[in-house]
Amino acid sequence: MADQAPYPATLAADAAQVTELAAIASHAGVGRGDEKAADQLAVDAMRTALNRLDIDGKIVIGEGERDEAPMLYIGEKVGTGKGPAIDIALDPLEGTTLTAKAMANALCVLAMSPGGGMLHAPDTYMDKIAIGPGYKPGLVDLDMSPQDNVRALAGAKGVSPDEITVCVMDRPRHAELIAALREVGAKVMLITDGDVAGVIHTAEPETGIDLYLGSGGAPEGVLAAAALKCVGGHFQGRLIFRNDDERARAEKTGVSDFGRKYDLHELVSKDAIFAATGVTKGAMLDEVRIVGGFVTTHTLVMDSSTRTVRRIRTTRPV
Repeated sequence: MADQAPYPATLAADAAQVTELAAIASHAGVGRGDEKAADQLAVDAMRTALNRLDIDGKIVIGEGERDEAPMLYIGEKVGTGKGPAIDIALDPLEGTTLTAKAMANALCVLAMSPGGGMLHAPDTYMDKIAIGPGYKPGLVDLDMSPQDNVRALAGAKGVSPDEITVCVMDRPRHAELIAALREVGAKVMLITDGDVAGVIHTAEPETGIDLYLGSGGAPEGVLAAAALKCVGGHFQGRLIFRNDDERARAEKTGVSDFGRKYDLHELVSKDAIFAATGVTKGAMLDEVRIVGGFVTTHTLVMDSSTRTVRRIRTTRPV
């Protein structure tokens, strides 16, 4: 029997309801062409739902710093204050552009951990590498070349490099990375947005993605690490600083070693719950659907303390 979770038994269900309500709210912005409006719908709904929970919650990964974000900013307190101390990482709407353009894979995402359980990552970029469960630690590494990482993973899987599929964000900064991957023979799956989902796909055999590589938001890196922690995946991240202002912001969050390579358990040091609800249809989750006065959501909920993964379809009146 699994040990008792280090947080209330209802917290996973609570997290799912928070992302479901945010997804339902942001559904009104699908295809409307207004990214900010869609994001605000999700932010408002998620904040309202969080404040109903009996937790002493603190946002450690949010919509930005206090002076830049009117709601769900880093350091904001949420919940009734009557329950346990909980750190919260969130992306109310991962894929604002995807939502505005009615494109696939937009999600509402949330992770929770006991207080002090997640890195307070600054709003900078992060180099990332991720694979799913079942491999020895250190099989792939940020300090190895893309080609060597593909070869190492292929060897562990007992296949040739040309049978490895790597997920990469489609950005000009990744041109050399993509060329290196294709040089070794790997298949490259390019995504326009949503690198939290991209990382999680490495743990889902049905997606066909074996490896995630590239740089993206550091906050999204912590969220993705929380998800992989629930299933035993592997993740490394290293913060990227483009200027002194970004270094100063990192120092405010407690970062002092600017070149440090974080593994998954440094990014998320305690047990965690991860929840994501689909806004638009994607490889991982279906979209919000409204039919006959009822709304249906599709949610992924994971708990690292019990290694449970649930996919929940919920129908409620509009």
